[in-house]
Amino acid sequence: MKQRDISIAFFRSGILGYGGGPSSIPLVHKEVVGTYKWMTDDEFADVLALANTLPGPINTKMAGYIGYRVGGYVGMLNAIFSSIVPTIILMIVLLTSLASVKDLPWVGGMTKAVVPVVGVMMATLTWDFYKKSYQTLGHISAGLTVVGSLLLLEVFHVHPAILIVAILIFALVKRDKAAKVEKNSEREVG
Repeated sequence: MKQRDISIAFFRSGILGYGGGPSSIPLVHKEVVGTYKWMTDDEFADVLALANTLPGPINTKMAGYIGYRVGGYVGMLNAIFSSIVPTIILMIVLLTSLASVKDLPWVGGMTKAVVPVVGVMMATLTWDFYKKSYQTLGHISAGLTVVGSLLLLEVFHVHPAILIVAILIFALVKRDKAAKVEKNSEREVG
């Protein structure tokens, strides 16, 4: 039953994720967090951050990890296979048929119309992550993290992997400091 669910979840995100990784991320999120509840939003955000730092297609990396986590090695292979087969089939079908109609204006319009939809899907997912972060960090820290990240990425052209690793290290250090403060306060009370 679980292998069937893995296959369905990643097949859906693979077949509907027109446009590659950015368009499939919200679809994977919906399946993994919303539909099947295999992960929380925070766990998904961690997987997404880690997948962004590794080379290769993000949908395949996420499918491999989530499939392994849910169903072991068989689940990993199932998820990867289920996420890439729809793309392969669609690519073969669309490229053979698109070659004959590629110069028609409605084909160009259809392709351009997908971009705003993907943008809205990514904005919705980003807003959900922001809401979760300001619940834990507070409005000021979450806002400064967003503004600082945007500046580092867009103005100073820092590679996203470097930024993600720096934020992960900061979170680990901050968590360790919070744990030490909590232990010290327990000793003082006791």
